[in-house]
Amino acid sequence: MKKQKGIAVLGSTGSIGTSTLDVVRANKGRFKVVTLAAGKNIALLKKQIREFAPHFVSVTDEKSAEALSSDKSVKSLGVDIGFGTEGAKIAAAYKGVDMTVSAIVGFAGLIPTLHAIKAGKDIALANKEALVAAGPLVMNEVKRRGVSLIPVDSEHSAVFQCLKGHDTAEIERIILTASGGPFLRAPLSKLKSVTPGQALKHPNWEMGRRITIDSATMMNKGFEVIEAKWLFGVQNDKIDVVVHPESIVHSMVEYVDGSVVAQLSTSDMRGPISYALGFPGRIGKNCTPRLELGGRRLEFLTPEKRRFPCLTLAYEALEIGGTAPAVLNAADEVCVEAFLKKEIGFMDIARILAMVLGAHRAKTIKTLDDVLDADMWARDKAASLVK
Repeated sequence: MKKQKGIAVLGSTGSIGTSTLDVVRANKGRFKVVTLAAGKNIALLKKQIREFAPHFVSVTDEKSAEALSSDKSVKSLGVDIGFGTEGAKIAAAYKGVDMTVSAIVGFAGLIPTLHAIKAGKDIALANKEALVAAGPLVMNEVKRRGVSLIPVDSEHSAVFQCLKGHDTAEIERIILTASGGPFLRAPLSKLKSVTPGQALKHPNWEMGRRITIDSATMMNKGFEVIEAKWLFGVQNDKIDVVVHPESIVHSMVEYVDGSVVAQLSTSDMRGPISYALGFPGRIGKNCTPRLELGGRRLEFLTPEKRRFPCLTLAYEALEIGGTAPAVLNAADEVCVEAFLKKEIGFMDIARILAMVLGAHRAKTIKTLDDVLDADMWARDKAASLVK
């Protein structure tokens, strides 16, 4: 009998985490959930523990850990419980884990992801901030440890699949697709008055709050441009973005002879998740509906710079290099949170990000401390501008 692949799911109660567990559930006997790490959704986490019986579970804080430890159903399973960054690191690198699904939202996912890589675990990467903020550190560690890093973002998974069987030296362009979010065709004059409720209504995807707002500003796509540079080792000017409102073509690769290879599927994250979990093979039971192309129209547009200034800022940060992308990411986390709290307007996000990026003196990333220092500086700077 084939050995079960041991899985750690970091961010198990989020959208990527629950979708990962859908794939595991549909493929009984193929995977074993060894550890889970979650935030404060203890009710859902308890259900996951009872269903998958992991060996170790981590939560955000000590209070949540105590609440979990006192639950009789959890106690009866003999699950070890941790909390905070140290707990997440233990979950990421636990004995018996073959692949760590990195789906903790935001910068908080960086340290557990690096820890898992250093422990020799293969990575299914859904936390883009790890590469945005610390791309050189992460990829150097991946190379040094000889682990596999398989992207889970639908766009990078698409590129990864389009590159299979091809020589990366023959890449002319990587073309990332963007839905354009809920305001693709809204009058520019209306964007100043956009509310959080309106921005959270994504037309194609169900995602967490931050990534949904980032999709509306196209900051998310900008971060994916930065991520693509590190994942695929291409020059900055070889990564393009096109708006594709239908979200059927998830990304494309153009080769030197003019041929363009594209990956198409329904808008369902369980597809790229199953590809990462099953790599180098494919999983038939991936829970995704099949794509029907009959009668469908596929549209491609050039992103408007006035509508999506955050995309331009991401390219600027990529060109500056060093700690600039880490600063952009940290400031964006602050600005998105401020927008959701109605402390700033929708278009203020890009305005403040530009000010933070302009004030930063980027330095070469040599250690994790360089990234952490840049992150802290950017958060403080952005917070002062929000006030």
